[in-house]
Amino acid sequence: MKIALLGYGKMGKIIEKIALSRKHEIVLTIDHETLHDLTPENLQKADVVIEFTTPASVLSNIEHCFNANVPVVIGTTGWYEKLPEVKQQCIDGNKSLLWASNFSVGVNVFFHVNKLLAKVMNKYPYYEVQVEEIHHTQKMDSPSGTAITIAEGIINNTDTKNEWVNVLTTDDKDDDANVAPNQLLIESLRIDSVPGTHTVIYDSEVDSIEFKHTAHNRNGFALGAVLAAEWLHDKKGFYSVEAMFDFNS
Repeated sequence: MKIALLGYGKMGKIIEKIALSRKHEIVLTIDHETLHDLTPENLQKADVVIEFTTPASVLSNIEHCFNANVPVVIGTTGWYEKLPEVKQQCIDGNKSLLWASNFSVGVNVFFHVNKLLAKVMNKYPYYEVQVEEIHHTQKMDSPSGTAITIAEGIINNTDTKNEWVNVLTTDDKDDDANVAPNQLLIESLRIDSVPGTHTVIYDSEVDSIEFKHTAHNRNGFALGAVLAAEWLHDKKGFYSVEAMFDFNS
């Protein structure tokens, strides 16, 4: 399979290494120094595009891929308020897009179990639930897309929470928490070079339950993105990463 990489920083280079190890070919790499190569003709050399850039670039990159009629896997987060518009554009144009807040196989298992746990804990409302996420200080969005997916999994399976609220803590900033009973707190911490740690905490007067996923490096994200490209390249439609997994079998 021929792959184009939009975004050729740390993540892009890991994706390239994993793709090559799986016998794929990288036919195009785009970063801020090679934007002039981002043309329909160059994109059409690829069977699928993998996009890991920034919230400021992702929508125009999606447009480029749609115009070139090339399937695109989106790993960038921080743009999800535009998901309905992009979905409609994808469907109306008979294009191909798969998006995920996190492509890691382990994280997607975590997402699934998180929903099951929320259903169980909904029977015990004296436990207060919150989400904590820790990432490197270079991460641009807060909360992380992964944390939002976790929070939505809880909200959709509980009677006590119907929206989330974010508090960001960095070395030089600590937002005040002002959380209503119906709100699910997502506490975001930015610490040095942490790849990503997500914890769901159920706390009561008598005990606490913690459910945690810790990424040791970016390799799991990168492998998942390549697996997503393999899954998408011969399909039409708008997909979330959940379509790749069959947790109900």
